[in-house]
Amino acid sequence: MASSGALKLASVMLIVCMAATSAPEAAEAALSCGDVVNHLLPCVSYVQNGGQPAAQCCNGVRTLYGQAQTSTDRQNVCKCIKSAVNGIPYSSSNLGNAASLPDKCNLHISYKISPSTDCNKVQ
Repeated sequence: MASSGALKLASVMLIVCMAATSAPEAAEAALSCGDVVNHLLPCVSYVQNGGQPAAQCCNGVRTLYGQAQTSTDRQNVCKCIKSAVNGIPYSSSNLGNAASLPDKCNLHISYKISPSTDCNKVQ
Protein backbone atom coordinates (compact mmCIF):
# COMPACT_ATOMS: atom_id res chain seq x y z
CA MET A 1 0.00 0.00 0.00
CA ALA A 2 2.46 2.64 -1.15
CA SER A 3 -0.32 5.17 -1.60
CA SER A 4 -1.52 4.69 1.98
CA GLY A 5 2.05 5.00 3.26
CA ALA A 6 2.68 8.14 1.23
CA LEU A 7 -0.58 9.65 2.47
CA LYS A 8 0.42 8.98 6.02
CA LEU A 9 3.90 10.40 5.45
CA ALA A 10 2.47 13.50 3.80
CA SER A 11 0.07 13.92 6.67
CA VAL A 12 2.80 13.61 9.28
CA MET A 13 5.09 16.05 7.62
CA LEU A 14 2.40 18.61 7.03
CA ILE A 15 0.99 18.34 10.49
CA VAL A 16 4.38 18.57 12.10
CA CYS A 17 4.92 21.66 10.01
CA MET A 18 1.63 23.24 10.88
CA ALA A 19 1.61 22.08 14.46
CA ALA A 20 4.99 23.59 15.18
CA THR A 21 4.07 26.93 13.68
CA SER A 22 3.08 29.54 16.20
CA ALA A 23 -0.29 30.69 14.96
CA PRO A 24 -2.20 33.21 17.06
CA GLU A 25 -4.25 31.69 19.87
CA ALA A 26 -7.95 31.68 19.11
CA ALA A 27 -11.07 29.70 19.83
CA GLU A 28 -10.19 26.02 19.84
CA ALA A 29 -11.01 24.17 16.64
CA ALA A 30 -12.10 20.58 16.95
CA LEU A 31 -10.04 18.70 14.37
CA SER A 32 -10.44 14.96 14.05
CA CYS A 33 -7.81 12.69 12.53
CA GLY A 34 -10.23 12.19 9.64
CA ASP A 35 -10.34 15.96 9.06
CA VAL A 36 -6.56 16.11 9.01
CA VAL A 37 -6.24 13.28 6.49
CA ASN A 38 -8.98 14.74 4.28
CA HIS A 39 -7.19 18.10 4.13
CA LEU A 40 -3.89 16.43 3.22
CA LEU A 41 -5.09 13.73 0.83
CA PRO A 42 -4.57 15.92 -2.27
CA CYS A 43 -0.86 16.19 -1.32
CA VAL A 44 -0.03 12.49 -1.71
CA SER A 45 0.98 12.80 -5.36
CA TYR A 46 3.35 15.68 -4.59
CA VAL A 47 4.97 13.82 -1.69
CA GLN A 48 5.43 10.74 -3.88
CA ASN A 49 6.56 12.46 -7.08
CA GLY A 50 7.65 16.04 -6.34
CA GLY A 51 7.05 18.76 -8.93
CA GLN A 52 4.44 21.36 -8.05
CA PRO A 53 1.69 20.56 -5.51
CA ALA A 54 -1.88 20.71 -6.78
CA ALA A 55 -3.97 23.74 -5.83
CA GLN A 56 -6.23 21.44 -3.78
CA CYS A 57 -3.17 20.31 -1.80
CA CYS A 58 -2.11 23.85 -0.92
CA ASN A 59 -5.72 24.79 -0.13
CA GLY A 60 -5.90 21.84 2.28
CA VAL A 61 -2.58 22.75 3.89
CA ARG A 62 -3.68 26.36 4.39
CA THR A 63 -7.09 25.32 5.73
CA LEU A 64 -5.55 22.91 8.21
CA TYR A 65 -2.99 25.50 9.25
CA GLY A 66 -5.81 27.99 9.88
CA GLN A 67 -7.87 25.51 11.88
CA ALA A 68 -5.06 24.43 14.22
CA GLN A 69 -5.11 27.66 16.21
CA THR A 70 -4.13 26.65 19.74
CA SER A 71 -1.12 24.76 21.05
CA THR A 72 -3.45 21.93 22.05
CA ASP A 73 -4.91 21.79 18.52
CA ARG A 74 -1.45 21.68 16.97
CA GLN A 75 -0.21 19.03 19.41
CA ASN A 76 -3.27 16.86 18.81
CA VAL A 77 -2.94 17.14 15.03
CA CYS A 78 0.76 16.26 15.26
CA LYS A 79 0.02 13.23 17.46
CA CYS A 80 -2.75 12.06 15.14
CA ILE A 81 -0.47 12.13 12.12
CA LYS A 82 2.49 10.55 13.88
CA SER A 83 0.23 7.75 15.04
CA ALA A 84 -1.09 7.24 11.52
CA VAL A 85 2.40 6.81 10.05
CA ASN A 86 3.86 4.66 12.80
CA GLY A 87 5.74 1.83 11.11
CA ILE A 88 5.24 3.11 7.54
CA PRO A 89 8.53 3.18 5.59
CA TYR A 90 9.46 6.35 3.70
CA SER A 91 12.35 7.53 1.56
CA SER A 92 14.56 10.59 1.83
CA SER A 93 12.86 11.83 -1.34
CA ASN A 94 9.42 11.60 0.31
CA LEU A 95 10.76 13.44 3.36
CA GLY A 96 12.30 16.15 1.20
CA ASN A 97 9.08 16.66 -0.75
CA ALA A 98 7.00 16.78 2.43
CA ALA A 99 9.46 19.20 4.04
CA SER A 100 9.30 21.53 1.03
CA LEU A 101 5.51 21.60 0.90
CA PRO A 102 4.99 24.64 3.17
CA ASP A 103 7.27 26.79 1.02
CA LYS A 104 5.66 25.46 -2.16
CA CYS A 105 2.27 26.50 -0.72
CA ASN A 106 3.57 29.93 0.43
CA LEU A 107 3.47 29.07 4.14
CA HIS A 108 6.77 30.19 5.59
CA ILE A 109 7.90 28.52 8.78
CA SER A 110 11.04 28.99 10.85
CA TYR A 111 12.06 25.40 11.52
CA LYS A 112 12.98 22.18 9.73
CA ILE A 113 10.20 19.63 9.36
CA SER A 114 11.20 16.30 10.85
CA PRO A 115 9.40 13.05 11.69
CA SER A 116 11.23 13.11 15.03
CA THR A 117 9.37 16.21 16.24
CA ASP A 118 8.17 15.86 19.84
CA CYS A 119 4.48 16.74 19.55
CA ASN A 120 4.30 17.55 23.28
CA LYS A 121 6.72 20.44 22.73
CA VAL A 122 4.72 21.95 19.87
CA GLN A 123 3.43 25.41 20.71
